[in-house]
Amino acid sequence: MSKKKTDYQRPQGLVLAGRLAEPRRFLQVVAGPRQVGKSTLVQQVTGELSLPVRYVSADEPTLRGPDWIGQQWEAARLEATGKAGAVLVLDEIQKIPAWSESVKRLWDEDTRKKRPLKVVLLGSAPLLIARGLTESLAGRFETLRLPHWSFTEMRAAFGWSLEQYLYFGGYPGAAPLVGDPARWSRYIADSLIETSIARDVLLLTRVDKPALLRRLFELACRYSGQVLSYTRMIGQLQDAGNTTTLAHYLDLLAGAGMVCGLPKYAGDAARSRGSSPKLQVLNTALMTVITGISPAEARADREFRGRIIESAVGAHLANAAATGECELYYWRERGEEVDFVVKAHSRLTAIEVKSGRAPQAHSGTAAFAAAFKVRRTLLLGGDGISVEEFLSQPVAEWLAN
Repeated sequence: MSKKKTDYQRPQGLVLAGRLAEPRRFLQVVAGPRQVGKSTLVQQVTGELSLPVRYVSADEPTLRGPDWIGQQWEAARLEATGKAGAVLVLDEIQKIPAWSESVKRLWDEDTRKKRPLKVVLLGSAPLLIARGLTESLAGRFETLRLPHWSFTEMRAAFGWSLEQYLYFGGYPGAAPLVGDPARWSRYIADSLIETSIARDVLLLTRVDKPALLRRLFELACRYSGQVLSYTRMIGQLQDAGNTTTLAHYLDLLAGAGMVCGLPKYAGDAARSRGSSPKLQVLNTALMTVITGISPAEARADREFRGRIIESAVGAHLANAAATGECELYYWRERGEEVDFVVKAHSRLTAIEVKSGRAPQAHSGTAAFAAAFKVRRTLLLGGDGISVEEFLSQPVAEWLAN
């Protein structure tokens, strides 16, 4: 029998617990895309603390204002007696107008008066949270980034096989629905995709062409694992505007934890930024839902299976990059290609995925190694490292000395 997700605590829970056990130093910010278990993890950690905890959320129908933050903060202050103090958790903080200015004022008041109140902020709009932190709270916070769930986490929490993970991806909240793929697909489309785009991107960020952003998201899901120039994207989309608009919208979708565009490795930051992006989903569930393919069709379609395997590897790497573990690129030159180039601590690792997409998949690792100083090359699939083994280890393990 599969475990319930509440039975499993993500490794980041130990990090947060350790920080909250320390004397008050920084605001703790738990960041990540929707439905990766931010609220659950914080509730698990704070539920094990021996000091008072006040957990409140701004995600309610009634209108919240800056005064609401002050009211909750004052209530938590009353509980922060003794040296250990108390913990205040503010969930969905981005829904409060001018939230960062209010938090800054209250945090600085407590700092001056040496109040032992510890504060955790959560939000499901990474772009808006990041903006508030950098504009008002510089030097006052630590961030704990929660990426999409990995294969090992879904296996530990729900007993999933690699085949299940490739198709259903890493959304723990949707795991109970996988026995009914049609229902699971509707849940992902309505509760995750539409909510993320409507609430985390369109509602909170200026987007002049929302229909274009939605079509770009669908294009990125359908072409995940492929390099597309912005000019070619314009040819695929109606009312596509210009390349600058598309690049900006792709950045917004990446900020929401949905899809991203990997730059070409060029050894020079400016040249990399100007390259054609390799489209990459950050969770393979997005790819299967948008394409509308069934689990049986996904297993039988060799081309699709190859693309979803490569996308799963790319998502594993991209989610590590999103937490700051590494930088992720692809490489292509004169017909030679490397699927993924990982840069960590100025060292390069070239990764080729032998997924069966082509009868004779070619490798550009030798050409890449001749052009750049490569520390390590990895072949996944075929007679190389199995995809299951690669996904079963944190990315940092493959990059370690």
